[in-house]
Amino acid sequence: MIDLSRDEWTQEEFLRAKKELETQGRQVLLVDTIARPIEGAETVLYNPFELKAHAEGTVLVFYCDTGKETRERLPEFRKKFPDKICISLRGGRGYWRKLFRI
Repeated sequence: MIDLSRDEWTQEEFLRAKKELETQGRQVLLVDTIARPIEGAETVLYNPFELKAHAEGTVLVFYCDTGKETRERLPEFRKKFPDKICISLRGGRGYWRKLFRI
């Protein structure tokens, strides 16, 4: 069971959750808040207008360079996207292992 109430996911938790939730029909997006995509990962650039257009219940996993800023901004993201699930990527871009797969 995926815990959608957590504030942070590690890369492994993100990849496992994405795989499981997408088989259930729920979209999981890795959201780039710093305009620096992660090599080897499918990301979307932070654009509130476009993110709001996604279906209710979409999981938005925000990342920055270290994960600290996106974790601190979670209350802001959750207020801005009340019908989405907002989570921060622990360690951000700096801890992403591009060859790690589930």
